[in-house]
Order: sequence, then structure tokens, then C-alpha cells
Amino acid sequence: MRLIKRALISVSDKTGIIDFARELKNFNVEIISTGGTAKSLRDAGIDVIDISDVTGFPEMMDGRVKTLHPRVHGGLLALRDNPEHVAAMDRNGIQPIDMVVVNLYPFAATIAREGVTREEAIEQVDIGGPAMIRSAAKNARDVAVVVSPFLYDEVIGELKKNNGSLSSATRELLAQQAFQLTAHYDSMVSLYLGGNEFLYPVLSKAADLRYGENPHQQAALYLTGDRQGVANAELLSGKEMSFNNYVDADAAWQLVCDYDATTCAIIKHTNPAGVGQGETVSVAYQRALATDPVSAFGGIVAINRPIDAAAAQEITKIFTEVVIAPGYDAGALNILQAKKNLRVLRMSSVEPAKGPEYKQISGGMLVQTRDQHRLKREDLKIVSTRQPTDEEIRALLFAWTVCKHTKSNAIVYARDGQTVGVGAGQMSRVDSVRIGAMRAQLPVAGSVLASDAFFPFRDGLDEAARNGITAVIQPGGSVRDDEVIAAANEHGLAMVFTGVRHFKH
Repeated sequence: MRLIKRALISVSDKTGIIDFARELKNFNVEIISTGGTAKSLRDAGIDVIDISDVTGFPEMMDGRVKTLHPRVHGGLLALRDNPEHVAAMDRNGIQPIDMVVVNLYPFAATIAREGVTREEAIEQVDIGGPAMIRSAAKNARDVAVVVSPFLYDEVIGELKKNNGSLSSATRELLAQQAFQLTAHYDSMVSLYLGGNEFLYPVLSKAADLRYGENPHQQAALYLTGDRQGVANAELLSGKEMSFNNYVDADAAWQLVCDYDATTCAIIKHTNPAGVGQGETVSVAYQRALATDPVSAFGGIVAINRPIDAAAAQEITKIFTEVVIAPGYDAGALNILQAKKNLRVLRMSSVEPAKGPEYKQISGGMLVQTRDQHRLKREDLKIVSTRQPTDEEIRALLFAWTVCKHTKSNAIVYARDGQTVGVGAGQMSRVDSVRIGAMRAQLPVAGSVLASDAFFPFRDGLDEAARNGITAVIQPGGSVRDDEVIAAANEHGLAMVFTGVRHFKH
């Protein structure tokens, strides 16, 4: 046990700090403090010692230098049972500090603000805080370090139980959490500055999940700091989200965020069972559902507009795992919340995910920029003899975006604003062509076709033509492009090249 006699408190997030300091005073703990924290404590009637009275130096350089001093770090790092350390403290007027209560400048919140300048971000890089945290955590045998308001109650509870002392086990646990915080913080700064030699995701644990992809796997949700992401969605009702719910919800949300028009996506196992657009949310949902109403059962519904009562009524006609949207009117919420097993998520805004993508492999991590390419009409290269109509071009652009969010090899049959059939995740592209048509519940004849990568042979195009399509969109770039173009001309199809591939593994 270590009796807490002297504590240094310096916090940016002042949540709960007044009550925590009052509890420390109940154990006659002497409190040292800095700047705004000292003012807050004094205003609350709590006696504190200014850090400048300890160091003999004023806080200077706009607060950049205040705790970087031997009388602070000596008081933290000195081993209490080491005679040489104790003698050095006596010679230099250093008193031991038994507890550090520090949380860091809000760097993450600062860089998340739109329009923040580099200078503003740099000013929120904490120096003294991490230094004190690391000093205290290194000497956990003698010093307790408290880095989050969420820890205050637990610490006070043990102090009450042990007459003002903390156990070595608690100090060790607090030190672990402290080093996790500083590692997380430094990683955020490194990523912001563009460092990529030692790149890894900056993750903070948000919740344990019941299990992973399967019941025998353990799982948890960690946050990366992208506040627009599905991991930060607000759960308005329903059971807690599962591992698979999060994966599918993210796939659905990223798809609808790629459209400006009112769009609904129904996802199963990360692939679109149907995507629809309409003048109203209800119509968009009905068009998405019509693509494959059987596969939609137990799916994830994402809509890039607030959901009204009419749409909610349609959604609840079949079993749905998750619905995700930027908002819900009161009538819609009443209808959706009546379904106890339906998870209702609200996003803060309609924005695609930001930052890099990570894929773990055994022994390493693959990192890439996100596929944020949006195809425009003027990007299309018409390679067939027949020119596509305006209606076909709209349908091709719609299908192309759905294809981007479908597992490779991906084939999408569509009309303007509605998927007709989806062939996903096949080892052979011609098999995806066949499966997309085979699974179609709507008439394939008269639809257009999108392929996420080039056709290596003309057989895929021949198969699609037999199904009655009228136009094709694909990247091009095959050594047999001439054969494929010739096939399109033979069948009277319009075909456009994008010059961009959308593999999704």
C-alpha cells in the first residue's frame, strides 16, 4: 500500500475534477495544480498550491512550460526506498508526489474541426502532460497516475477502503492505462503530421461485443477517431450491435453515402441484395426491396435521408436486423421502436468514411487509401458503335456505383435508380454474369450491366447479351478489349469504359 499525501492535478477535461479533488482533501492530500485547473479548484473553494511555487519558475510561453522541472519529475521518479534517490531529493529541495491526475490537450477534437489550421493543431500537442504521465507510470511502485475522469470513482472507492492508500495492483493497472493513453495520443499526432514509417491504427476501446463473427470468437469495438463512422452511430433502440451487424451496417452506409439522390441499400453479408432510388424514402426502399425480397429478410437497411413514418411502415413489414439513417421523425421512431429486435442507428451526418483502410494479415497489416473515386458522365469513354442513350447513361452510372460496393468479381444488372440482379464474389466473372441474372426477381431484359473489372474474354458479354441487356459499363484494359468491343457491336450493345477498376476483397 502507498499512502497518498501529495497530488498534482492538471486536466484539460475538467469533468468530475472538483468532486474528485474534494474527496482527496478528505484524506488531507496536498494538491498542486496548474493554470486553468488551479483556478477551477480555487473557485470551488479547494486549497491548491500553484505549480510555480513548487518549481520556483512562473508558467511561461503561453503555458508551454510549467511542469517540465526537476522538482516535478524528481518528485515522481524518485524511488522512495532508494537512499541515493532520497538523498538527491533532500539536497535539491524535491518533495515526493504520490499521485498525478492528468488528461491531455484535446488534440483529436481539434483536428476533427473543419478548417482547423496546422498552427492550431500543433498548439494542442501536449508535452508536459505526457511527460508527467510517463514519469508517474514508470514509477508505479510508488506513484499513482489517473488519466481519465472514468477512473475517479474507482480510485476514491479504494482510498476510502484503505484509509487513503492505494494498492500496488491498482497502481500497476493505472500505469498500464496511462501508457496506453500516451501511445494512443502520440499515434494521433504522428498520423496528423503524415508519418507512415511506423503506421498503425489509433484505436480506443469502446465496448465489448457478445462475440465475433461466430459465437466461439471474442470481439470488441474500438474507435479510430473518425466521428462520422458507423462505430460512432447512436443506437436509438433495439438490442446491442453484434460484430456482423457493424460490418454489414458499415458496408450499407458507405454505399448510400456515395449517392446524392435519395437512396436505400439493403445489405446481406456486406453485399447489396438491392439498391433503389426514389422521390421519397418509401419509394427508394420499395425499389431496393423489389430486387431480391427473399435475400432482404434479416438484412441491413441504410438510407441516406431521414426516415419518415411511411418508410418505417414499409421497413417493418419484413424482419430487418438494422436500419441506419441520418434521422427519424417521431412517427417513424414509434413504428421502428415497436420492433424490439430491430436495431435503429442514427448517423450524425451523411459523409463517406475518411482516413486510411487497414486489412490485417498474419504477421502484418495492409494499409491503403479509401476508394473515394466518383465517376462522372464526362469521364466515360464510349467504345461501341452504338451510342448509349441518356437513360442508359444514368442507369450505367447508378450500376457502376453499386458495383463499387459489391465483392469481386462483381456484376450488377440495373435500370435507372434500381438494381435488377447482383452477382457477387465469384471466382469467374462469367459466373457472376450468370448468377446476377439467375437471381434477378425483376425483368433483366432492357437493363444495363456493370462490371467492376474488365472482361478477360468475350464470353461474359455474350452471356449478358443473351439475358437481354442493352448497355455495359466496365473499366477496360484487357488485352482482349478488341474482342469484347467486337462482341458488343455484334449484339448491338452500347459499351463505355471508365478507366477505373473497383475490386473489393
